Amino acid sequence: MLLLNVYIFSLGLILGSFYNVVGLRIPMKQSIVKPRSSCPSCKHVLTARELVPVFSYLIQGGKCRNCKARISPIYPFMELLTGMLFVLSFRLFGFEYELLVALTLVSLLVIIVVSDLAYMVISDVVLLFFTGLFLIERIFIPLMPWWDSILGAAVGFGLLLFIAFVSKGGMGGGDIKLYGVLGIVLGWKLVLLSFFLATLFGAVIGSIGMMIGKVKRKNPIPFGPFIAAGTLCAYFYGTEMLEWYFTFLL
Repeated sequence: MLLLNVYIFSLGLILGSFYNVVGLRIPMKQSIVKPRSSCPSCKHVLTARELVPVFSYLIQGGKCRNCKARISPIYPFMELLTGMLFVLSFRLFGFEYELLVALTLVSLLVIIVVSDLAYMVISDVVLLFFTGLFLIERIFIPLMPWWDSILGAAVGFGLLLFIAFVSKGGMGGGDIKLYGVLGIVLGWKLVLLSFFLATLFGAVIGSIGMMIGKVKRKNPIPFGPFIAAGTLCAYFYGTEMLEWYFTFLL
């Protein structure tokens, strides 16, 4: 079992490195195959030993081997996070079919976080690709009842569209479409919980950021990372959270 967890973690590291590339290139309408990865500062083309997820960053001290420019820690962080989330998915679902949905969801959210942090953009191309995957997965691995995915998509999309209308643009179009996609995976109850948690996380982190002077009140901040955190909490633990909540109320 330990070796299996190590294998899944390693797979997550490798895919996390690839998701960094996807998240940075697709919104800019660049190929994810060419050109090869290079240093943003000196354009040095990275060799195989410079592309080992996490370890290359640590060995090089977080700097380019060629020009010694600082490398953003977001790259190894997202690689490590992907590996950890892959292992968590496996430990929660084992070899059940739902594991496939979990790994697909993690993959989407990692890409979304990377692109939103870099450009404050959620790519339509990425959303369309994963919409197709989720629709296929939910046909063969349906929620119960089966129509929960349809209702979840409608609720997720409709709720954020309503908020955007009321707030006159306070919610980005990418966020609206993303929640429509997430509703397919989560169903209507968990997609509502996801949005509640994302808003809660955003409010708490935003308040802390303003208190320490890192965030200015009128400056927009990427909502994607909070959506990802809220969605993963809802997907992995939402049923237990709702059961606890209603038990507490009663």
